[in-house]
Amino acid sequence: MNEFEYNDIQNWKDQYPLLNKLILMEEVFWLNPKLEKSQTAIKKLPFTEEAVDDAEERLKRFASYIARVFPETKKMNGIIESPLVDISSMKKSLNQKYQQPILGELLLKCDNHLPISGSIKARGGIYEILKHAETLALQHKLLTLQDDYSILDSDSFRRFFSNYSIAVGSTGNLGLSIGIISAKLGFNVTVHMSADAKQWKKELLRSKNVQVIEYEADYSKAVEEGRIQADKDPACYFVDDENSEDLFLGYAVAASRLKKQLEALEITVDEDHPLFVYLPCGVGGGPGGVAFGLKRLYQDHVHCFFAEPTHSPCMLLGLMTGLHDKISVQDVGIDNVTDADGLAVGRPSGFVGKVIEPLLTGNYTVSDEHLYMLLKELVDTEGIYLEPSALAGMIGPAKLYNEGLDYLEKHHLTGKMSKSTHIVWGTGGSMVPEEVMREYYQKGSKFTLEK
Repeated sequence: MNEFEYNDIQNWKDQYPLLNKLILMEEVFWLNPKLEKSQTAIKKLPFTEEAVDDAEERLKRFASYIARVFPETKKMNGIIESPLVDISSMKKSLNQKYQQPILGELLLKCDNHLPISGSIKARGGIYEILKHAETLALQHKLLTLQDDYSILDSDSFRRFFSNYSIAVGSTGNLGLSIGIISAKLGFNVTVHMSADAKQWKKELLRSKNVQVIEYEADYSKAVEEGRIQADKDPACYFVDDENSEDLFLGYAVAASRLKKQLEALEITVDEDHPLFVYLPCGVGGGPGGVAFGLKRLYQDHVHCFFAEPTHSPCMLLGLMTGLHDKISVQDVGIDNVTDADGLAVGRPSGFVGKVIEPLLTGNYTVSDEHLYMLLKELVDTEGIYLEPSALAGMIGPAKLYNEGLDYLEKHHLTGKMSKSTHIVWGTGGSMVPEEVMREYYQKGSKFTLEK
């Protein structure tokens, strides 16, 4: 117990009874008592409506460059986006396993198939580097907003960007997105990776001419060391996953694109057709940005839940106690050791926690065993392969029906659930090597999916 006395923790346990189960690393379901009406909450936030629109326009400017240097994006004209698919077979399986019918549609947002880096981090991470590159090029009068940005794919621009460096701390997926796009542009890039980062992710980055520095400590240490390196070099830009507004806005763009996908599927979201979204959460930037974007568009008709591993519930701990980044899971005796490497974070982003606090419906935790069971079930029912951390959202609808009935009744949603839509955010997995994915599947085979 690092910063806090035994008496502090005892007082929190008395004040927040759920903390006892959290410390025992049991699965919990928590409803946010600080949830506000969206219209009121959004007015208090440090972002304008124009900030998200500006991010979307910047990504459009870069589309010609992206399509040119990443051929897998050509069919989407350089827009980095993922499919939204129906997973009714998985829904049927969940209904049987949990003996609790999930009313409404169940969809998967396949960010595991996002081009370039195969995870949700392709949204915020790539966006932040593109913005930095644009800023440098505009400042040096090498680019105008009217140019076709495909001109950045040239030796002259790569030489220019090679005068600058990028640093980031990561458990894996953010490092992949930052490393791949930065190296492609010509930046010198270093990814500081925590102990839980998968070896194949480190090797993939090195194959892209990215310097990888490994640590025996966790995510927070990797971020800290990355920040120290960047501070020593005025030409080094540090991508601060814990505090970056640019990352956050890059993720928020997902909401307007999801809206178009729902409209294409003729799915309505309004007072009588509520939308529930389940987002795996590590430090908080990705799910926080997506949730903010969705609340901006759908306001009180969308209900967002974060999902965390039982061994790394940093955002839930920060929100529950109101301490945000002033407390870590290690401070209360939780080990932060999980196979859900993308979510293996001991201390949440205080910036994201404070922004999302009035917007988030709730948070729940899920065990590693449960993640593997859900992974196998999704393969068996839908033929879709996700990495373990990306399955954290999958149990959300069942948990809502089993443990969130008070919320549904309080918000007059009970009678509307047959017309609801549930979206599980599949945050990553397509870049996992085949032999590693087989190991994941085999682990899932050892367990029985049950309530």
